[in-house]
Amino acid sequence: MIPIAAGARIWIATGHTDMRKGMQGLALLVQEGLGRDPFAGDVFVFRGRAGTLIKALWHDGVGLSLYAKRLDRGRFISYGLCQPF
Repeated sequence: MIPIAAGARIWIATGHTDMRKGMQGLALLVQEGLGRDPFAGDVFVFRGRAGTLIKALWHDGVGLSLYAKRLDRGRFISYGLCQPF
């Protein structure tokens, strides 16, 4: 389990993201696309084009973490909950 602070926000990117991007590339998308600080403790979630892979970017106060989840069956659904990156 990830110990996320109670006040942390979860931002879900609409559409799809290039899943070849790593921590630095995704952090740059957060800064330029949303105008948010990726090091402030919020969680930013990105979905790949096929919908079988998501990546979550989170800074815990010590370092930046990148979590990935790939589905063997089914797809993650993109709901458009925040501005597109």
